[in-house]
Amino acid sequence: MNGQKAIDVRGLTKSFGDKLVVDHFDIAVPRGAIYGFLGPNGSGKTTTIRMLCGLLLPDAGEGTCLGFDVRKQAQAIKTQVGYMTQRFSLYEDLSIRENLDFVARMYGVKDRKNRVTAALSDLGLADRAGQMAGTLSGGWKQRLALAACLIHDPQLLLLDEPTAGVDPKARRDFWDEIRRLSKAGVTVLVSTHYMDEAV
Repeated sequence: MNGQKAIDVRGLTKSFGDKLVVDHFDIAVPRGAIYGFLGPNGSGKTTTIRMLCGLLLPDAGEGTCLGFDVRKQAQAIKTQVGYMTQRFSLYEDLSIRENLDFVARMYGVKDRKNRVTAALSDLGLADRAGQMAGTLSGGWKQRLALAACLIHDPQLLLLDEPTAGVDPKARRDFWDEIRRLSKAGVTVLVSTHYMDEAV
């Protein structure tokens, strides 16, 4: 496989029972690129992303994600990828700082305290660090979720409809941050059903 590709897969296929959800999917994403993954709800975007990040084993197909085999090296992929789920998946009864500290512990981040402080600053969360996650608006939850998936300095971000349900300003701020990350060499695959985001 070409070492310049962050994602290089062919024929990814996944069924649940007798329902075929992903049918021989191919994609190649160069390192440092931002790719939009467009499709309506129920078209298999989430399932595909979960196969790419090592959470689901494909029924068929082959390829690599960050140079690791998607079928045989799922654990290695998980340590190098930042995955932002479609729904907010952090703890609503923990503060912003506590959530980031928890995620940093899960990834075994060294110098955890300083890394969490840097993440709070980078995503504009420092002034709200003590606020409970459950009290945040959609846009602020989105920022926290992005900070959490960046805490371990991943090379690849897999973002599953990250701007669904947030206001236009939060969407603009989010895309400004994604472009900044791409310039720093992070590869980004974003699933969306917003046509303007995918072009």
